[in-house]
Amino acid sequence: MSTPHEVLRTVFGYEQFRGDQEQIVSQVVSGGDAVVLMPTGGGKSLCYQVPALIRDGCAVVVSPLIALMSDQVGALRQLGVRAAYLNSTQSSEERSATERAYLAGELDLIYVAPEGLSRPYTRDFLSRGKLSLIAIDEAHCVSQWGHDFRPDYLALGDLAELWPDVPRIALTATATRRTHEEITERLHLQNARHFVSSFDRPNITYRIEPKNQPTKQLLDFIRTEGVVDGEQATGIVYALSRKSVESTAAYLVKNGINALPYHAGLDKRLRDETLHRFLREDGIVVVATIAFGMGIDKPDVRFVAHIDLPKSVEGYYQETGRAGRDGLPSVAWMAYGLADVVQQQRLIQMSDGDAAHRRSQSAHLNAMLALCETASCRRQQLLRYFDQDSGPCGNCDTCLTPPKTWDGTVAAQKLMATIWRLDREYRQHYGAGHLIDILRGVSNKRIEQLGHTNLSTYGIGTELDAAGWSSVVRQLLASGYLETRGEYGQYFLTEAGVPVMHGKVPLEFREDAKKAGRSSRPTRAASVAADLSEDDAALFESLRKWRAAVAKEAELPAYTVLGNKTLEAIAHIRPSTRGQLLAINGIGEAKLERYGDAVLEVISAYDSGA
Repeated sequence: MSTPHEVLRTVFGYEQFRGDQEQIVSQVVSGGDAVVLMPTGGGKSLCYQVPALIRDGCAVVVSPLIALMSDQVGALRQLGVRAAYLNSTQSSEERSATERAYLAGELDLIYVAPEGLSRPYTRDFLSRGKLSLIAIDEAHCVSQWGHDFRPDYLALGDLAELWPDVPRIALTATATRRTHEEITERLHLQNARHFVSSFDRPNITYRIEPKNQPTKQLLDFIRTEGVVDGEQATGIVYALSRKSVESTAAYLVKNGINALPYHAGLDKRLRDETLHRFLREDGIVVVATIAFGMGIDKPDVRFVAHIDLPKSVEGYYQETGRAGRDGLPSVAWMAYGLADVVQQQRLIQMSDGDAAHRRSQSAHLNAMLALCETASCRRQQLLRYFDQDSGPCGNCDTCLTPPKTWDGTVAAQKLMATIWRLDREYRQHYGAGHLIDILRGVSNKRIEQLGHTNLSTYGIGTELDAAGWSSVVRQLLASGYLETRGEYGQYFLTEAGVPVMHGKVPLEFREDAKKAGRSSRPTRAASVAADLSEDDAALFESLRKWRAAVAKEAELPAYTVLGNKTLEAIAHIRPSTRGQLLAINGIGEAKLERYGDAVLEVISAYDSGA
């Protein structure tokens, strides 16, 4: 196959490239290196898969996702691509068969894990065959300052010297300017062409609300917005600890939600079964730590929820990006509170990293906190973090229901004066709960024993309740006027906070909404068939049932047989010949050969009323 467009049409079933794809493909086909920053669902995989089918030899794809390699390879084989993988899950016989196929020139792509590629045996073996290109997926894992650092990625820089004539392409959906620079430097890609797409995901509604009863808030959210056509939608819920993962999953199950826990402490067979069900079944909600979700291509995840504050904006963007890969409306929802901030900062203080690493992690957390507390468009702030500009999106909670603001100057002075007087008069620092009790004039044994009823600020803050003062603390933290230190999250004034305490800096605070704004395009409206006529939608459901049966028999995720958008187009166009079917996006020659006649039979049977 001589041209990228021929490969795109005949193998993948698409008429044209999107965005920068064509330029990236041309760069790699011609033997050049590339660094690709493209959002989840933007079509990164085509940027190396198409060149792999044009260039002579076999492409090596470096991926940290051992659990997904089998499905990734299975999806390519559905397209007629000669793909395989090498990893620790294989038997010696399976590995030997793959190695023989590679050496015989019978493979187009081979997936390997970074730790596997760092071994001398694997490098020697690959050197005995012919490499067409090297694709380094999830390239942000090379960044030691990033949210998902993996030491094995550091060794991938050697590939430039080991195979100097083989083009390399590094790809990621998440990178700040600093991470981008690290990818370039550590992977020795200084001479590569760089392609940076917009990170905007306009189909995702971002919603963040104060944490009160997080599991109940989560359940209410899933019941109201995690529904498609009256059925439970597929979703992912992220929690910080393994204990929280298990308790949250159990709570959802108790309340009728088809939820499964996933974290590294569970038995591997249970984790594999959970992943298998999530990829192949509809309506599964996985409650997980951040170990879950990277690289998952499931297109119809309708919501991603966080019940704990993520550690960084990069991590949050990566995790929320797993929703709505099909481009349909989806929701990223989060409940967070002051305790989340204190917990994260305590973990940073107790980490093994040096002072520079702790400062970097604190900066990540502060940016995440600022995103949560902004009164302006969340999408604007999110994209600004990645050095990209945007106007107000009209599709986040702060756009849909603009928060009210109030003059918080005096409240900030009261809180900061309390912190300052405790330091000056007692040489002591305390957490938010104790400070709020002092301001509200709470009389309890601890306050009385410590003599804090004698403070001049005792009882001067009765105009706000405890939740209102927590909001003040959060927003002062987000603005950098306060910081926490120590194992118990004691509060200190920062240098920038001193003028605030003296009333020299006026402050406007956002008022916490009693009920968060909802999208004008809620999740339940995200059905693919929503834009079809009633008759076409019924045919779409018939095609879905056929696809489910085929996928189950082949033990493949349904979307790797034919995607929802392809089924929608079939239901609307109703092709009656193989030629008409081939003209539909998502159907290449291999899928036409494998499924064409069966699809035409489903259409014919539906039209005849059978």
